[in-house]
Amino acid sequence: MQPLDKRRTTVVGVAALSLAALTLTTPAHAATTITVAADGSGNYTTIQAALAAASSDTVINIKPGTYHGQVSVPSSKPGITLQGTTGNATDVVITGNTPQSTAGAAGSATVLNMAKNTTVKGVTIANTYAAHDSQALALYAGGDRQVYRNVRLLGYQDTFLSWGGTGSSQVRQYVYQSYIEGAVDFIYGNGALVIDSTTIRSLDRGSTNNGYITAAATNSRNTYGILITRSTLASSAAARTVALGRCWHAGGAADAIGQVLIRDSTLGAHIRQTGAWQDMSGFSWKTCRFNEYNNSGAGASTGTSDRPQMSSATAANYTPQKYLAGSDGWNPVQ
Repeated sequence: MQPLDKRRTTVVGVAALSLAALTLTTPAHAATTITVAADGSGNYTTIQAALAAASSDTVINIKPGTYHGQVSVPSSKPGITLQGTTGNATDVVITGNTPQSTAGAAGSATVLNMAKNTTVKGVTIANTYAAHDSQALALYAGGDRQVYRNVRLLGYQDTFLSWGGTGSSQVRQYVYQSYIEGAVDFIYGNGALVIDSTTIRSLDRGSTNNGYITAAATNSRNTYGILITRSTLASSAAARTVALGRCWHAGGAADAIGQVLIRDSTLGAHIRQTGAWQDMSGFSWKTCRFNEYNNSGAGASTGTSDRPQMSSATAANYTPQKYLAGSDGWNPVQ
């Protein structure tokens, strides 16, 4: 702080100047930081204990280790940041083994994030339940304006759910430079979800049907659903055995008119040419809004009746920024 002018002044003037100087030099309130370490070297040994102690906007640093059991971020704690301390997502593993058949969708999720304005980075989130008879979520993203950077999402069926709100209350999430793995409907929901610069790996089920990547249930009132952009769709599965997605009318709702666009991405040979988009529960995929644009790779298509392509003019309005802007102009896009 600069010293006060030593010229004569009134008491009132000195008081005013002192207050002004204090206002200019007082630092902004710093976010609270909590450290979690499984080995006891942090403030807490579990992420959930740290969340219980945290207030809104707290940064929770997570040291390397494996953390078992559900991590739940309630809607009452917006602005939380969960971040691995090394920047290597494989060093921090949050893992569970709970199926939806016994605990419901929210109960099965290894990470249940219902808070808005949250950031998760540098961690792995896994659900290791791999039986074919039940969904088992790694991540349930149920809050608005959530960002996931450098995360690994591992599951089998229903790995990643974006869910909550329709119309103007539709939730929005942005996933950047990450890795998502699964076999059946493993990216799904009714949110506005942008997956950018990410590897999406379909597991090999050793079948002529090696699953479906997306299952969108976008409400008919919402223009935007799931966007996969600048990403790589990969698999060791046999050629032409994996579908891009199917039409999920959640609960049989007629107004769940899923929207998915895959654009500017590299598609492996595992992607079907015929049957790339599939029916579900008696609903034709043609009742949903499925498109591709400007993709490359062995699994790409220039357009057939099974692989509808979006026009360049329309694609200009289907960018990551458009998907996420909402009414408040949110733009986390890298």
